[in-house]
Amino acid sequence: MSTAEETPGGEDMPWGEVTPEAARRLLVAAVEAFAERGYHATTTRDIAGRAGMSPAALYIHYKTKEELLHRISRIGHDRALEILQAAADGEGLPAERLADAVRSFVRWHAERHTTARVVQYELDALGPEHRTEIVALRRESEATVRRIINEGVASGEFDVTDVAGTTVAVLSLCIDVSRWFNTQGRHTADEVGALYADLVLRMVGVQK
Repeated sequence: MSTAEETPGGEDMPWGEVTPEAARRLLVAAVEAFAERGYHATTTRDIAGRAGMSPAALYIHYKTKEELLHRISRIGHDRALEILQAAADGEGLPAERLADAVRSFVRWHAERHTTARVVQYELDALGPEHRTEIVALRRESEATVRRIINEGVASGEFDVTDVAGTTVAVLSLCIDVSRWFNTQGRHTADEVGALYADLVLRMVGVQK
């Protein structure tokens, strides 16, 4: 399994929505290269070589290196938003839904830590049009978490004086997992997700 396909527990076929197979191989190779070397230090030759293809073959599927990054970023941000919205729209009190959102979001960033590092930390490498598109998705994710916190404040479950700032803190805490998580470390993705859910509930003032 390549590093871009990462730990068990995620989708059966990472990047399975990318077709044909050659395009998927190139995207997986790009994720690995961007995570290891950074977007700007990676060349199209690097990506093609990792995929076992010629540099010319890359341009059959992607016009530019930036188009590859945009595809990675779009799929990753769509998935992140899907995870958060599923939790926000689920059953239960705000505390239950916030905990579920954090557990799921952290688990994804741990299980897909290589991918998540590229998705979350290479935003500034995108061109203006693509960056605007991805920023809009990030704002939707932020609004989803903010909605749960607002509902918890309105119901009296949460004691939060700055909802916007707390929302940013919650998301930052979750996203940062992708920078340090190690599949050979002391804790599993599920364990980290549970720990962070507990920390976030304490952050918003839930008494246990």
